[in-house]
Amino acid sequence: MRNASLVTEFILLGIPHTEDLQTMLFVLFLSFYIFTLMGNLLILLAIVSSARLHTPMYFFLCKLSVCDIFFPSVSSPKMLFYLSGNSRAISYAGCVSQLFFYHFLGCTECFLYTVMAYDRFVAICYPLRYTIIMSHRVCAILAMGTSFFGCIQAIFLTTLTFQLPYCGPNEVDYYFCDIPVMLKLACADTSALEMVGFISVGLMPLSCFLLILTSYSCIVYSILQIRSTEGQRRAFSTCSAHLTAILLSFMPVVLIYLQPTPNPWLNATVQVLNNLVTPMLNPLIYSLRNKEVKYSLRKVLEEMALIHEK
Repeated sequence: MRNASLVTEFILLGIPHTEDLQTMLFVLFLSFYIFTLMGNLLILLAIVSSARLHTPMYFFLCKLSVCDIFFPSVSSPKMLFYLSGNSRAISYAGCVSQLFFYHFLGCTECFLYTVMAYDRFVAICYPLRYTIIMSHRVCAILAMGTSFFGCIQAIFLTTLTFQLPYCGPNEVDYYFCDIPVMLKLACADTSALEMVGFISVGLMPLSCFLLILTSYSCIVYSILQIRSTEGQRRAFSTCSAHLTAILLSFMPVVLIYLQPTPNPWLNATVQVLNNLVTPMLNPLIYSLRNKEVKYSLRKVLEEMALIHEK
């Protein structure tokens, strides 16, 4: 694949129209990145350290936190590196890696949200059979399946993009290597590949979204059958955090990959929100709406404070 290309490195131009804002953006994005890492690490610690949270729902939330740690780490370190005044160059292999891991982790999260919706569907619609249906074995298979299919999707999209020859311009008009901007630099007709990529990138999240919508339609119907107002409130409360996270995750995909006429500045802004802000908000969404997670987090923070005092 690489032998067909004369380009050995690319130059990341960054977010369009922000040439005079590098210092401010560096401080802002570094803050987002640190809060993202800290928030998701705390969620992981809270779940792992509390036996009460060793259930399928929190097992999948654990995996989501791991993805939210690595997802922004695909593009943020390099972006922070050049925003601090260093080189904007990225090697050919580095660019391939960025594109692969971005789509691998993004697709894995997409599949994971679908699995989490299925988990809530079983918990609310079949509560008496929940522990049998969502056994440890089933949870492990579902968790591995999200990564496996995410990897397959990422390999397909990366191969599709980098089978093209890159022999001329090497300036990427973006802050990381992604499919739309890389296709612009290819020394070949990309119209057929753009259509295949469009269908592939669009079909996967659309399929996941329809499955999630089906799960939640059944969930809402089951909740409305509950006679107790308190029971309805608790059931809706359990699902509301997941629905909020889904909307924050799926909307950027629609805006970036399915718009008829791409807007580089809008795409970069939405990608920053998707790469940094959403992974940072996920721990807040899941912890602030959940008493058990808040209790476990409080215990973890108290233990950390005691260790620090010693």
